[in-house]
Amino acid sequence: MAVVAALQLRSPVFGRRTLLRRKRTRMAAVGASVIALLAGLVFAGAIDLALTVPASAQAFTYNPRPPKPPPRPAKNDGQMLVQATEVDYDYNNQRVSAVGNVQMFYNGTSIEADKVIYDQKTKRLHAEGNIRLTDADGKVTYANIMDLSDDYRDGFVDSLRVDTADATRMAATRADRSSGNYTVFENGVYTACAPCKDDPKKPPLWQVKGARIIHDQTDKMLYFENAQLEFFGVPMAYLPYFSTPDPTVKRKTGFLMPGFSTVTGYGYGVEVPFYWAIAPDYDATINPRFTSKQGVLFQGEFRQRLIDGAYQIRAYGIDQLNPSAYAGQPGDRQFRGGIDTKGQFALNDKWTWGWEGVALSDYAFMTDYRLAQYRDPLQSFLNLPTEAISQLYLTGVGSRSYFDARTIYYLSYSGNQAYVPVVHPVIDYSNVINSPIFGGEFSYQTNFTSLTRSTAAFDPITTLANTSGLCLTASADPMARLPSQCLLRGMPGTYTRFTAQAEWRRSFTDSAGEIWTPFAILRADAINASISNQPGVSNFLPVGDTNALRLMPVVGLEYRYPFINVQPWGTTTIEPIAQIIVRPNETYAGKLPNEDAQSMVFDASNLFSVDKFSGYDRVEGGGRANVGVQATTQFDRGGSINALFGQSYQLFGLNSFAVADATNTGVDSGLQNARSDYVARVNYSPNRTYTFSVRSRMDEATLNVNRFEAEGRAAFDRWSVSLMYGNYAAQPQLGYLTRREGLLGSASVKVAANWVVSGGARWDLEANKINQYIVGAGYVDDCFVLAANYVTSYNYTTGTTAPVLSHSFMFQIGLRTIATSGSTAGVGGIQ
Repeated sequence: MAVVAALQLRSPVFGRRTLLRRKRTRMAAVGASVIALLAGLVFAGAIDLALTVPASAQAFTYNPRPPKPPPRPAKNDGQMLVQATEVDYDYNNQRVSAVGNVQMFYNGTSIEADKVIYDQKTKRLHAEGNIRLTDADGKVTYANIMDLSDDYRDGFVDSLRVDTADATRMAATRADRSSGNYTVFENGVYTACAPCKDDPKKPPLWQVKGARIIHDQTDKMLYFENAQLEFFGVPMAYLPYFSTPDPTVKRKTGFLMPGFSTVTGYGYGVEVPFYWAIAPDYDATINPRFTSKQGVLFQGEFRQRLIDGAYQIRAYGIDQLNPSAYAGQPGDRQFRGGIDTKGQFALNDKWTWGWEGVALSDYAFMTDYRLAQYRDPLQSFLNLPTEAISQLYLTGVGSRSYFDARTIYYLSYSGNQAYVPVVHPVIDYSNVINSPIFGGEFSYQTNFTSLTRSTAAFDPITTLANTSGLCLTASADPMARLPSQCLLRGMPGTYTRFTAQAEWRRSFTDSAGEIWTPFAILRADAINASISNQPGVSNFLPVGDTNALRLMPVVGLEYRYPFINVQPWGTTTIEPIAQIIVRPNETYAGKLPNEDAQSMVFDASNLFSVDKFSGYDRVEGGGRANVGVQATTQFDRGGSINALFGQSYQLFGLNSFAVADATNTGVDSGLQNARSDYVARVNYSPNRTYTFSVRSRMDEATLNVNRFEAEGRAAFDRWSVSLMYGNYAAQPQLGYLTRREGLLGSASVKVAANWVVSGGARWDLEANKINQYIVGAGYVDDCFVLAANYVTSYNYTTGTTAPVLSHSFMFQIGLRTIATSGSTAGVGGIQ
């Protein structure tokens, strides 16, 4: 016979039923205490020995676990439901017993057991047989025997096992609680690995065993005694004692995981970070690096979070034991160090301001000691930083507007500080009017830029200039720095420009389905350039003060006529596109500095751009027509293909792309002739697995390929691969004297359930050699990571301007919730 009792925690009433109700109420109160006690006792089920590690060590991540469904909101009404086969009340001994399939439910937490007894005399609760506790967060606790005082200050639990919602597990032969503060787990075992499905009794991949695990709830600390780390049940490491914060602690003072590195300049390095949780809103990390050749590199970081933002400050310093290891380089000094800081604060929900700052004893310090951006060796196919940025900025974002103002100082890592400008400041603002004007959309934008550079920056574009150093500022012959030999990448002096642009456009669709979009643009530039008369500069730009006002009114019309064809297999849209743009010539073409519009790649992506220059310092002029046709097919069974082919025509006036400026921007771009090169693009995605893309630019007269890129990607369950082929014609006026051709590929293969092999390489087909590659292998599952990588990458070496190939090795091991650590080694460059 099943007995169900619904108990409400409230004051007892008088009468004969008082005793019974009092007993039931006491049962409910004790049940609530028991659940709270068990939740406190089994805290270790959520043990998260997550020791903070540097982000650089985290190259591989654990396999994701399925997302947990949100827990149902618990009924917090203080009412307990008790269900059992039999409930006995022993009035003589003041004992209440629930026997047979006992179930207790209270505020989202449940307890199941074979038998539960509460003794009012001793004020203890005893449960035994298949005890199972499930809390509101999904944590499940199992035990055979439980004996607790009703104020849960003292008691014990035998054969404890805990499974948490984040897939961590703990077991102990016995858990004893004393003084309401200390809980001792005897023969505790902890792991974050799932049990073997075929044999649950088989030891997990890794587990931590401790003869005793002590939880101090006052200090919120866990203490492990005689602990050992096991892999597949085999002891691999022994620690007589260690401690860590309990899972309720997000921040705790203590030592973090050490790191290891080796670099030629300082030898072997070991870092032992110490974290100091000073207060809830700020902390510090002291991270000395002990090196075998140079002594101790002291590193410290202070962070603080305020109500409207946060900031941090890092400082470095070392008294080098062997400065001669950097003989002939900036590092050949006894003391080296630096400081960097950054912060960001919100003024309100739309405006933020912040800063970044870097100051160093010498420009090679960060590079030599692998600090700041030099921490991730796996990004081998990305450009490594050539400078550090110090800036102060203010940014505002509205629903249809944007504002950004910042002043910037670039600290060169390659020693070319005199060639790098100081920006003071650059300000951008754009806005799209929320209501139509003359039925169309009206927008406007402004840009203010002011910068200073102390020394002219020249680049050689011929073999003679490169081998003879004709473009170096130290060259004895100023007349050697001619436009036929060099490019003036950066002017010496001060350059200031203010640009304002307003644009209106409106689209009409006629009865035949043709789409007509007239547009009008008015742009004005006010420019002041104070150019220093350094050797060779006058061959490119007028020296002294130059003031210029440049206006560019534009009117144009864009025409599209989409044809749609529907078939049983899909829908195809063919769309002829044409643009007619009318405007005057570019004034001061090639006679003004060009700082922000030096990049010029003409392809299908900017065929229909009204102004194809990448920045404000150049503005496209003259009448132009852009024509092309675009076709898109959407397949009913999934997948699509898109193709675009077109050409641009200079109709009248001066062709801005045929006018060479100090950087020859636009020359050799494919737009320098009255009839541009043909551009084409084809993107094909048959499904989510495959993606193919081809981009091409062909000579208008000979159909020779001047630029060609083909890229393919495939991603399957067990492997993925990407391959890109590039072929680029010589551009002698930009310094590319020969055709460039190469392959860039990468692949990742899951050779077994948890084993991954990956790699990538860049093959210079012109030189017929592989000049950059990465290979690696790793084991990854939901609780363990083991990985090794060998990387080659280009690095800017001290005192040189050309990148130098370097080699590095990386080893990583990670135990989920315990630690992630790695070691690196570098040869001839960044590690």
